[in-house]
Amino acid sequence: MSKEKKAAKAALKRSSERKKQLMAALGLEWVGPVLKILKIFLLFVLFVVLPAVGILLLALQCRRGSDWSYLKKFRYAHRGLHRKGLPENSLAAFRDALDHGYGVELDVHLMKDGNLAVVHDSKLGRMCGADAVIEDLTAEDLPKLKLDYTEETVPLFEDVLKLFNGRPEPMIVELKVADGNYNELSEKTMELLDRYNVHYVVESFDPRAVAWFRKNRPEVVRGQLSTAMTKPEHGGSRKPDLMLVEHLLTNLIAQPDFIAYDFTERNIPELAICRKVYGVQEVSWTIRTPEDAEKAEKLGNLVIFENFGW
Repeated sequence: MSKEKKAAKAALKRSSERKKQLMAALGLEWVGPVLKILKIFLLFVLFVVLPAVGILLLALQCRRGSDWSYLKKFRYAHRGLHRKGLPENSLAAFRDALDHGYGVELDVHLMKDGNLAVVHDSKLGRMCGADAVIEDLTAEDLPKLKLDYTEETVPLFEDVLKLFNGRPEPMIVELKVADGNYNELSEKTMELLDRYNVHYVVESFDPRAVAWFRKNRPEVVRGQLSTAMTKPEHGGSRKPDLMLVEHLLTNLIAQPDFIAYDFTERNIPELAICRKVYGVQEVSWTIRTPEDAEKAEKLGNLVIFENFGW
């Protein structure tokens, strides 16, 4: 080392020592360590926290700009205005909802002959007492599937659309994906919807179906359904894909116009971020008391209800 470098190093050391002595004399010897900690903290925020927040916001992104003024005029009967004698997802329950001026939420499945059936469960034991799966059946089988011990049968989606054709009441159409059939299910659903003069939005628990609309029919208002899927009462599965849907992180591929979240499980930060940052419309399901309906509507949410009426 040259004499000049040695001298400079010694001078720097003396200067540092004088600073320490001055800080000690002033009772400020704590400032140095605090500044070091602050520097580490700022670097952590800059290189870890801010990128993480950016990635989260990117993953949670929703589409802006949908007009909800018309759809907010209605409340939505869950699977029709069903009750004893009027089974869920039956033509009778849908007619009664229309008679009361309600929109409806309903479920569509793709059958093996390419037709769409309106029923909630793939397995037909609960509603029809049949040891069968709707995706394995055809339109010819539906008249034999009596709903909840009544004369009502599982309807074709097209028959439901005929009820709503030209009517003001809207539909919330849930696509029930089975065995990865989201492409064909989405295509068939739109083939029918395009034939009728109906007001509607679409939704699904499967983000691949929602993403199909983003890619192929961007003009259609689309929504991501979700709930606390990892809780025992909702199946308790810890599968990564279900965890992503629960926390709305699949918005990255779907970019929904609305989030339809289980009202009893809605207090999650991801939904709050979607609302505050992207202004996404929330749809609340399933509302079962007038008190919860009032709470949801005060939040600006659309209401999907059952077991009561206004």
